[in-house]
Amino acid sequence: MSFSADSAEAVAAAFRTEFGRAVSVLYRSLGDLDRAEDAVQEAFAVAVARWPVDGVPTAPAGWIITTARRRAIDRLRREAVGRKREAEATELLALATSLESVDTGPVSDDRLRLIFTCCHPALGPEARVALTLRLLGGLSTAEIARAFLVPEATLAQRISRSKAKIRQARIPYRVPSAADLPGRLASVLAVVYLIFNEGYSASAGDRLVREELCAEAIRLARLLVAVLPEEPEAAGLLALLLLIDARRPARLDRDGAMIALPDQDRTLWDASLITEGHSIVRRCLVLGRPGPYQLQAAIQAVHDDAARARDTDWRQIVTLYDQLLRAQPSPVVSLNRAVAVAEADGPSAGLIAAEPLRGPLADFYLLHGVRAGLLARVGRDVEAAEEYDAALRLCGNASERAFLERRRGLLPEG
Repeated sequence: MSFSADSAEAVAAAFRTEFGRAVSVLYRSLGDLDRAEDAVQEAFAVAVARWPVDGVPTAPAGWIITTARRRAIDRLRREAVGRKREAEATELLALATSLESVDTGPVSDDRLRLIFTCCHPALGPEARVALTLRLLGGLSTAEIARAFLVPEATLAQRISRSKAKIRQARIPYRVPSAADLPGRLASVLAVVYLIFNEGYSASAGDRLVREELCAEAIRLARLLVAVLPEEPEAAGLLALLLLIDARRPARLDRDGAMIALPDQDRTLWDASLITEGHSIVRRCLVLGRPGPYQLQAAIQAVHDDAARARDTDWRQIVTLYDQLLRAQPSPVVSLNRAVAVAEADGPSAGLIAAEPLRGPLADFYLLHGVRAGLLARVGRDVEAAEEYDAALRLCGNASERAFLERRRGLLPEG
């Protein structure tokens, strides 16, 4: 690998792992998300130009934050000089001065504060999640738009309006008091879960797994449990992430090809994460306050309990999905339930359960992939091929596309 390639990879790695933290640190002093994000993006642009020449710094995160801070200071001072009104110029210079003393060392909860800021109830639910994924997860607008199944331009406008509302309403940068938590916690948990999902099954690109996003989501989930020890849904989310992440070492073969859950080598699963996840699920059951994340964690616990795929208690999973649908009805939950029904009662029953979803999930590649597999199992090969083709048209991840192509290739010709 050339030196230039090494430095490019280092910039990309720093962006994946440090973008959210850098924005959080800058926003703490600037109080303006656009200014903070612009400064951090400028810092990464400088890194692209400088690191191939000067070498990758020993502390890339500190370098990015320091450079972003300097860029923000320079911009604020230029703006202050150009301001006609003395009060505005004074305010900008004061911001620049405050930035000069920003602590760039490890900050345990800056990102958590930013999540709660972005999840203020004054913002719409989808806007909260989209904004936080952009700023904390470092996801591109295009990636988030795919996750929301909306046009990229629509998503960009939604994020822009959310930033403006936070600025205009002077929404505070802090973890809210106990009285304010109920209005925000659901969105915060949803954001952390979506960050993990994007890491575990990337919506686009060549990599199926983005390990840094999985690790960040688990770190944030642990922090939420520490900050909110009496919230069973926070604990349920942590258990859910641990139980899913435990299977990550078995998801790809030596060539990087995706392996479906039933075909994974379960000896590769991380036993320590499974043990921890099971322990949390048991503690949640004692509390007797079941919620969506606790129920999803219980479902994953049943999967992880099975030493072999054929030992999976699918009827228990169907029962848990029935409870989850009552707590959090959604087409995606119904699709997962249809998969469980197919395993418990046969592929024809799964197809019947999935039939009502063909409208609401018409543009969701997993619906077509699931239907294709079930149709193949009942011998309806022509329809299965059509569904695989639809899934391939909609799937944005190269690894998942290769998996679907392999499955389609197993169908009889003709």
